[in-house]
Amino acid sequence: MTFDLVFRNARIARQEERIVDIGVRNGRFEAIEAHLPPGTGPEEVCGGALVLPGFVETHLHLDKSCILGRCRCREGTLSEAVSLVAQAKRDFTEDDVYERARGTLEMAILHGTTLIRSHVEVDPRIGLTGLHALKRLKRDYAWAIEIEICCFPQEGLLDDPGCDAVLVAALEQGADLIGGAPYIDRDAHGQIARIFGLARSYDLDIDLHLDFSLDATTLDAEEVCRQTDIHRWGGRVAIGHASKLSMLEPARFATIARRLAEAGVAVTVLPATDLYLMGRDRDHAVPRGVAPAHRLIQAGVNCSLATNNVLNPFTPFGDGSALRMANLYANVAQRGTPEGLAECFDMTTSRAAALMRRQDYAIAPGCPADLVMLDSRSRAEAVATLAPALVGYKAGRKVFERPRPVLHRPTGGAEAAGGS
Repeated sequence: MTFDLVFRNARIARQEERIVDIGVRNGRFEAIEAHLPPGTGPEEVCGGALVLPGFVETHLHLDKSCILGRCRCREGTLSEAVSLVAQAKRDFTEDDVYERARGTLEMAILHGTTLIRSHVEVDPRIGLTGLHALKRLKRDYAWAIEIEICCFPQEGLLDDPGCDAVLVAALEQGADLIGGAPYIDRDAHGQIARIFGLARSYDLDIDLHLDFSLDATTLDAEEVCRQTDIHRWGGRVAIGHASKLSMLEPARFATIARRLAEAGVAVTVLPATDLYLMGRDRDHAVPRGVAPAHRLIQAGVNCSLATNNVLNPFTPFGDGSALRMANLYANVAQRGTPEGLAECFDMTTSRAAALMRRQDYAIAPGCPADLVMLDSRSRAEAVATLAPALVGYKAGRKVFERPRPVLHRPTGGAEAAGGS
């Protein structure tokens, strides 16, 4: 049997105890065995390195990335970030969005990401500019990565005259799912109801920015669960941020975690943004503001970790590395055991893919031959060391490679001997 490509001596994530050969034919994995015969096709030698179908970004704003130089940030607050981006995007053009998003997308690809859900703002000011740019990007980079476009109103829906019509137009013109930011509207539950109504009409999944503060007096997550039950949308709803969950005492946290699990509402935690924006009014004992995803998982909630923003007022840093988010969360949540680190890895890979309802995310016969090789032997080691992505494939075609660095030691003399 011959293959288009054979990966030799690979450790598949979540099966790290085995070293296998992986055969690819016609853009799909066809065989996974301990030893495939020699001479069965071109080879990529993995040398025992960890391989996975690629990192999955469940929450990234490509359209407003890399605008930090256009914004004069003084307070570092959420309200300032919303205001500054609202001003900046009035000057966005389709080509401008495309070029900035392309740069961020290429960073993510080179860090081993193969699937992204990108939130895109639509409203009467920006119109569908971001959507059109992201649709172009989605088409132009299909050879390297899959992009899912989630259109949402960042500056309110009910309180922003004309926004509803723009959002509907975005759904008509090919948005993959619908989102929202209920905390912006005075009637947050009204926005939630409208989003669910549109999702039902267009048969779309939902991904909301939700409960993004440290005041846990009220939780919009409860209304999202209620609407999910009413519409029978379980498994098709995700909420991002949910920083209020970090402020709940154990009994109330257990109650809301159980409710999320029962309703089938997933949670995406965005550690970089939430750490940066939350608690800025405190001068001591500053809360982290990062929802405890690992405790939600223990209660049966599916969770992912994601980047959110790159180089803008919401998050004035970032390099598009999903693994960096896993590492950051592990630090913040104090997840240092091999099992805890591996769980952080899963929240940027298999759990994130499940949140996006991807049934074929696996290195297994019949699945698309998407594969990224990390300079690591295990999921835990990858998170702990921020293991670089060495090579990536999409549908069996090489997308990028990053050779391991070489240390050039002196070859002779006193320096080689360590003398003086």
